[in-house]
Amino acid sequence: MTDLSGTKAMVTGATSGLGLAMAQALTAAGAHVVFPSRDHARARKAAGTVGQDALPVEMDVRSEDSVHRAVDHVYEQLGDLDLLVLNAGIGMRSVNPRFMTDPQPFWQVSPEGFRDVFETKVTGSFLVAREVVPRMLAAGRGRVVVISMNEATMTRPGFVPYGPSGAAVEALARVMAGDLQNTPVRVNILLPGGATDTGMIPDDLPQEARANLLDPAIMGPPVVWLASPDAADVHGERIIATEFSAGPGSARS
Repeated sequence: MTDLSGTKAMVTGATSGLGLAMAQALTAAGAHVVFPSRDHARARKAAGTVGQDALPVEMDVRSEDSVHRAVDHVYEQLGDLDLLVLNAGIGMRSVNPRFMTDPQPFWQVSPEGFRDVFETKVTGSFLVAREVVPRMLAAGRGRVVVISMNEATMTRPGFVPYGPSGAAVEALARVMAGDLQNTPVRVNILLPGGATDTGMIPDDLPQEARANLLDPAIMGPPVVWLASPDAADVHGERIIATEFSAGPGSARS
């Protein structure tokens, strides 16, 4: 089993779904994990699921001031960060609770709903990375993992704004990787490889369809590997969790 003792990681959106699964996997491997949330009580509750090797922190990824304060607090408490997982996001339920069975065209999406999804997934990823990566560069090390989605989801009818937000954050990740090419900071993209059984899925999804959803825990092994010494030279890769096997050539595109 991979040993991440001494590794300090922050997973945005760690209070539920994919984020919680990745935070739990990192903690199980020995990492000290930061659990950010807009709601500090929710951050404390999620951090409590993994025990003492967790730091809850209040952070709204959409707010530059909130991100700055939160990251300052994390560095005061932990000294540094070795891994940043950019995962925070809002799903389609926020703009259409029945998006799986009754998709709506883009012109029916409210501007407020569109902005909220984009600001959380895309602007949030930018603001957090902008705050953390310079500190990683100063420390001479760091890993960034950007959580994306299947390309089919990015362009699926009825999936505005969720799909386009995934396309935008993946483009952001590729630009970040290019900007950091000749530095000690590594950037990679990770995606599940299919729909996952999280709170983003509508409650009324038929049981036969729900049975085909992936367990969020599928994200654990690849994110632990990306934090490990074995992935020290992995940069600019797109890793699909359903196809992952640790080591060279594992599920990259």
